[in-house]
Amino acid sequence: MDFRLPEEVEMLREMAKKFTDKEIRPLADQIDREEKIPKELIKKLSKTGLMSVIIPPEYGGGGFGELGYCAMQEEIAQGCASTATFLGAHLSIGAQTLILFGSEEIKKKYLPSLATGEFIAAYSLTEAGSGSDAAAMKSKAIFDGSDWVLNGTKIWVTNGTIADVIVVYAKMEKDGEDLGPGAFVIETSKEGFKVDKKEEKMGIRGSETAAISFHDYHIPKQNLLGEPGQGFKIALSILDVGRLGLGATTLGQAKEALRLSTEYAKQREQFGQPIAEFQAIQWKLADMTTDIYAMESMLYRTAADYDAGKRVTREASIVKLYCSEALDRIVDHAVQIHGGMGYSRELKIERMYRDARINKIFEGTNEIQRIVIARETLKKGGY
Repeated sequence: MDFRLPEEVEMLREMAKKFTDKEIRPLADQIDREEKIPKELIKKLSKTGLMSVIIPPEYGGGGFGELGYCAMQEEIAQGCASTATFLGAHLSIGAQTLILFGSEEIKKKYLPSLATGEFIAAYSLTEAGSGSDAAAMKSKAIFDGSDWVLNGTKIWVTNGTIADVIVVYAKMEKDGEDLGPGAFVIETSKEGFKVDKKEEKMGIRGSETAAISFHDYHIPKQNLLGEPGQGFKIALSILDVGRLGLGATTLGQAKEALRLSTEYAKQREQFGQPIAEFQAIQWKLADMTTDIYAMESMLYRTAADYDAGKRVTREASIVKLYCSEALDRIVDHAVQIHGGMGYSRELKIERMYRDARINKIFEGTNEIQRIVIARETLKKGGY
């Protein structure tokens, strides 16, 4: 069995690596400090095609599948987790929802602009009273005979302050009948949309996260994604790919933490020798390497299965759960190996430690992942 990535995916990975080394790494500290991705960097991402890798060629994109997307994200996350998060919201859960569930009219209207970076995408499901319990959402879209009139609020919207189009979920009502939750694509330039606040976060500070609200916002009926009442089905489908994307970003961060730790252990001397000579450090490096091998193996196996059309709900949750918790272990080891300097903002490890924590929360908490994995295993009667 050949476990190598396809040649075109490796070429994409190499392009992403070169771009990251040249354009992203030098800005990573600034991005964290200023809590935003520079507009000039977004323009460069667009020009290289990295903002369009999964968008079909007929709409101006690269046409890569999940394997290509994950390979790209792994490289970018090694340079800056915030930039990878920005791209993930734009592509993996933003544009991807339109690709999978948008009508041809929607695809022609929005995908070319998303491919060029003229438009930035975001995704809004969570509300103050409905995090893991998405069914408790209060946002409602009522049909007035021509448009869906949306009222409600959403929180923790990545790219929320800079997005041009947002996928939004709301309960649907027509002629007094509850149709269930639906998914829509909206434009932020239209009347009735408001950014309520930009969140101040522990980590991934450069990814602009916002609370947003809708006030009698009119959505054209053709901007419905899928059918009325299909909102949860759409959300669950998108979460599968979102969780794989998270696996890729955690893998990239894990590899970077190991690289930095290995370099530091070789040059830092105590008791007359590099600390890499001490078994206590070697065991940490061994555990980090073992976790990374497992992360990489499960991620790309599952991404390949997804591209082959297989259902990967359980496997995507396994990837999300394992990779996020493995990264926590890895960055903790990295801080310990660096000692006091690992706790200092002078080194990158401190930022990586902060950036890692969110991965056990977003794209579905790890508690939810365990529920999904157990439920799917019970359905299958075992592995």
